[in-house]
This record gives sequence, structure tokens and C-alpha cells, in this order.
Amino acid sequence: MVQIGASLPQYGPGAAPDALAGVARRAEETGLGSVWTNERWLRPTKPIAMGGPGGPEMMGPEQWADAHDPLETLAYVAATTERVLLGTSVIPALLHNPVLLARRLATLDRLSAGRLLAGVGQGWMEQEFTAAGVPLARRGAGFEEHLGVMRAVWGPKPVRVDGRFYRVPESEIGPKPVRAGGPAVLVGAGSPAAVDRAARLGLGLSLVVFDWDALRATVGAFRASAAAAGHDAASLPLVVQVNGGVTAGPAVAERGPVTGSVEQVAEDLLELDRLGVDHVFWAMIDQDEQIDVLSRLSLAYADAAS
Repeated sequence: MVQIGASLPQYGPGAAPDALAGVARRAEETGLGSVWTNERWLRPTKPIAMGGPGGPEMMGPEQWADAHDPLETLAYVAATTERVLLGTSVIPALLHNPVLLARRLATLDRLSAGRLLAGVGQGWMEQEFTAAGVPLARRGAGFEEHLGVMRAVWGPKPVRVDGRFYRVPESEIGPKPVRAGGPAVLVGAGSPAAVDRAARLGLGLSLVVFDWDALRATVGAFRASAAAAGHDAASLPLVVQVNGGVTAGPAVAERGPVTGSVEQVAEDLLELDRLGVDHVFWAMIDQDEQIDVLSRLSLAYADAAS
């Protein structure tokens, strides 16, 4: 069955220590499967191309101006929980040095006893690339090499990389993640090329759902590409992020996939289960009622699946 996840309140005044720990503990106590963070470096004061160059220009959400770091946030809540999985969806990997990012992820994985779901993406905001001192053109081949460096760091010692974009002198680098080969890695993908890359590399996939037909097509293409590359496609983790919410109220007349009332979303979860989705979480849900609503959803989903 699909594991239901909760978003941690990592933005603005709501990201107080007690609030973060409270959401994570309640998620664990009520049997939810995971808690999630993402990464936003900054909020430009001028309109930005959403999704990358060529995208519609608009102001970034005000909450981006005060964003707690995803890995430090997860490390904090890891210390207050024991079982709930800890996910990032996603970290713009290219903004980071791959050796340092691999070590930070491995450290979190070890401190949490292997509970990390490492969601990474190429990144898209030009202003963040400028702040990081990384060319936007690094996306594509540079992202694939970045992933390769991280996997090398998680692998056996010594580590050596002589790549086009990154070089690592032969060195011993630790700590290593709990699981041999590294934690579960989920690639945030929005284009066919990115989906194919994740499949070819034998990595998981983190998707935002907008339309059922598009989701089915993407999952099918991902599995086909993974199988063609010699991977066990069914074993690769699949996470769906919903840019919407679940409400405790009555049925919603007009809604997107996996949004609406508890009863409506419970039925949608059956479809995600048929698609082989492992985890789902909602990025736009009222933080004050999130755990209560998701707890109700978990019970409704179990009833619908029985």
C-alpha cells in the first residue's frame, strides 16, 4: 500500500523547534510513513521564470524568504523520532559540491539508522545557480556526473573521480550510509529526458502529479526504461508529491488528482497503489490540521483497500 507522508513546517515562523518536532512525532505516533522537506535557497525580489528559463514569470511565494535547511531540519526531527522515514523532495543537487552533499546525506542516514529517502534534482531557478556560482548549463550531463560522484563517495574506499565536471583525488571518504551503495535516491523529474536518466541509472523517481493520464504515462515510461537498462523496475522507489491538499470537509466538485475530501483522496490512493507508488505527500496542506486529516485519510484508505 502507498505510505502517506506529512510535510514538515520548515518555512517562516511556523518552523519553530517545537512545531517541527511535534509534526514528526505525531506523524510517527499515528502510523504515517514519512515526513518531508525541500530546499529553497532564496526568494528573488523580482519576478522569476518559474520552472526555469522560458517558464511563466511571477513572484516567488513569500515563504521562500525564510526557509530552514532541509537536512538540518531532518536531523533535528530524526533525534525526536524512531521509525518514520525522512525525505527530501527535492534538494537541487547541482547547487552543492557532490562530495560534501554525499557526506551530509550519509551522515543523516547514519544518525537516523537508515531512514533517509534522498530526493535530489537538477534545480531550475537561475538566481539560485548564480548565488551558488554554478552555471545553469551544468544541468543534464553535469547532473548525471554529480550523481555518479555521490554514489562513488558512498561506495568502497578509496574514492577517485576524474570527470568532465568534477575531480576527486584518490581519497578515503566517510561516513558511509547504512545501506551498501547508499540511501534510496529519488530523482525529481519533470521532463522525459530526466525520467529516462533516473531509470537508466537505476534510481527512484519523485514526481509532482497534475494529471492522471500524464502520471500513468510517466510511470510507464520510467519502468520501461529501467527494465531496458537491466534494472528491476518494480524495486525502484516512486514518490508522488501533490501540490494541493486534503480537507476534512465534504466532497469537492472540482479537484485535481489526490486532492479533495478524505473520502475522495482515499479512492485516489487506490489508483496510486495500482501504479506502484511507494509514498505520497501534500505540499499545500493546512499545517494546523495536517496530521489529524492525514490520520483520518489513513483509516479511510485502509477501509477502501479492504
